[in-house]
Amino acid sequence: MDSVLKYMEEHQKEILEDIRYLVESDSPSLDKKTTDRCGMRIQELLERHIGNQAEVIPEKEYGNHYKLEVGEGEESVLILSHFDTVWDPGELPYRLEGDTAYGPGILDMKGGLVQGIWALKAIKELGLPLQKKIVYLFTSEEEIGSPSSRDVIRRTAEGCSAALVTEPPVVGTGALKTARKGSARYTIRFTGKSAHAGNNHHEGANALRAAARAVEYLESQTDYEKGTTINIGLVKGGGKLNVVPDSAEIGVDVRATSTSEQERIDKLIRGLKPFLEGTELTVEGDISRPPMERTEQTARLVEMAKAAGAELGLELDEASVGGASDGNITAAMGIPTIDGLGALGVGIHARNEQIVISELPKRAALIAKLLVKM
Repeated sequence: MDSVLKYMEEHQKEILEDIRYLVESDSPSLDKKTTDRCGMRIQELLERHIGNQAEVIPEKEYGNHYKLEVGEGEESVLILSHFDTVWDPGELPYRLEGDTAYGPGILDMKGGLVQGIWALKAIKELGLPLQKKIVYLFTSEEEIGSPSSRDVIRRTAEGCSAALVTEPPVVGTGALKTARKGSARYTIRFTGKSAHAGNNHHEGANALRAAARAVEYLESQTDYEKGTTINIGLVKGGGKLNVVPDSAEIGVDVRATSTSEQERIDKLIRGLKPFLEGTELTVEGDISRPPMERTEQTARLVEMAKAAGAELGLELDEASVGGASDGNITAAMGIPTIDGLGALGVGIHARNEQIVISELPKRAALIAKLLVKM
């Protein structure tokens, strides 16, 4: 048996216990105090397993970020993990059922984060040689678009030869993710003119009606052949039924497979004109993550990962997916990026979020062996 895999299998219970330790520390993206408590648990794991803690990158509004450096070398490899989740404190419990572990953020992506730490621990304890310095970045607000860590990731990734992301692999196949759609979010606010719905309806300008027309228009710009989707996920406005509403708001999510298409839709949204006489509109928001496009350099990195997987009995494939991650940021910098190196499971952002316990050793070993090959 491969020595790294043997090591991970011997420590499977400890790996799972570390995952539980983080999962039971809730870390919603917008709750700094709670998320910082989870960050301190990461520091405890690093001290215990690696021998030193990470550099703290303080944040005022969001949870702090953490950067760990291991080894030496002129070139660096970046590992990206986030520890925030979409779940409120106490919303989901940690529990075990046979070969399955459930809990908030266990798949997305505390399981993968712990696998990354154990990969470094195995390299250290087995005395495996590293050719490059490893920089491990733990961020606290990926689920809301990485508003504060985006620049941190760019600064940290500058000059790195590759980036590895511990998001979960493709559900069902376990494939690595080598391409992702880019994402953008916008808020469009509409103002009109209020009036009495019975006596002076003709004098009003209905902001909700203008918003409804915008919803219909924007949704019609979805083009599945191009891989472009525009989703209106939020509509607010109005109030009293006997008043013509003078304000409304919609929230827009845009996904695109190429930078040119993402920029085209961005220009289209910013150039919107009022949809109804007597109303006005304003647009806020921006492109949050550029598309993660597969390159020849990425392909070479994938072949390296496949070779590492083969030594562990894993037949790895690759895939393009619709969701975005922090890997989009590094890929857009021209850094070869592989995503999907995290825990195997199902239920991202769902109440049945879960991981397969017996797959933890292989997936952790994969990260370790890939780091050694780089």
